[in-house]
Amino acid sequence: MVRGVYIHIPFCHQICNYCDFNKFFFHNQPVDDYIESLGKEMALWKDQLQDATIETIFIGGGTPTALSEDQLARLFTLIHTYIPMDAVVEFTSEANPDELTFEKMKLMKSFGVNRLSMGVQTFDQELLKVLGRTHSNEHVYEVIENAKKIDFPSISIDLMYGLPNQTMEQWKHSLQEAYRLNIPHISAYSLLVEPKTIFYNLMSKGKLSLPGEDLEAEMYGYLMDEMKLHGYEQYEISNFSHEGKNSMHNLLYWENDEYFGFGAGAHGYVNSVRYSNHGPLKKYMQTIDENAKPIMTEKDVTVTEKMEEEMFLGLRKTAGVSLERFEQRYGQTLYDVYGKELDELLQKELIIIEQGYIKLTLRGRFIGNEVFQYFLQ
Repeated sequence: MVRGVYIHIPFCHQICNYCDFNKFFFHNQPVDDYIESLGKEMALWKDQLQDATIETIFIGGGTPTALSEDQLARLFTLIHTYIPMDAVVEFTSEANPDELTFEKMKLMKSFGVNRLSMGVQTFDQELLKVLGRTHSNEHVYEVIENAKKIDFPSISIDLMYGLPNQTMEQWKHSLQEAYRLNIPHISAYSLLVEPKTIFYNLMSKGKLSLPGEDLEAEMYGYLMDEMKLHGYEQYEISNFSHEGKNSMHNLLYWENDEYFGFGAGAHGYVNSVRYSNHGPLKKYMQTIDENAKPIMTEKDVTVTEKMEEEMFLGLRKTAGVSLERFEQRYGQTLYDVYGKELDELLQKELIIIEQGYIKLTLRGRFIGNEVFQYFLQ
């Protein structure tokens, strides 16, 4: 069953040094035409959308808040036109602190957006410059203040650690500032240097000084300890929330459920088929103008691949993978399929089996990617 919708807005006023998502510098781009293309794409999926029970919508980027108020209003109007909203319980938009004005926030709320995911990354001004971010800490504080004024339902921020030349003191400072905001959700990711990014080019030339693995592990350990002390539950490897404030949309991915993906470069998973859209704007929009879905690749997901995904996605969650749900979905017990792997991981104390769930141990969380490899053929 398809439960979610992801919508991609690929425009940015500033390209960050670490970002490898499909994005374009805003200036001189056909932004209005792109928004209309999004509406046409949703219309092409109309029958499947009407048959689905959509519970979560997530607008990502790029930067959705790079759009003007009029452009945002048009986008939300199209979303309400084509996506059945009756069952939607979580409607998230990503946001940049320096672009999310009071007026844009009020507009979003009026169209049903009830969760903001804000890219803060660090509260250290020098590290913000290194990352290529354009906001200041004051922008973040102002957004939180405005959100309180209009009683905005929920806000999450993203933080990053393992940044170039980042010290433990800088990481501790960013966390302390985050706790001061008193928001219900915080995501914290270690920096991954991806190909086709400025950081990757610098690293290739030996000009990017990153903390070592030991310091990065220390930062992650400190993160988990401090989140717990400040009342945040770790419900996934990189995500922490107050009770009842988990990201439902991201849980949909980790629970290996299906979702529509709309927009240039967006990915979707519908009727056991994973697909990706054309990334270049011209190709994406041209295909839609020809009344065809802008799909570039499609892959039928085999039962074996579904089981693999169930494991490496599900183990990211603190709750882990349900033995009962696995058997209901695939007609085989987890031990039938992965008995040897489970025994080895149990012996290495990287997983535990507890109340019908297989979960990463604390040690397993530190080397999650190594654990996930056990379930990939």
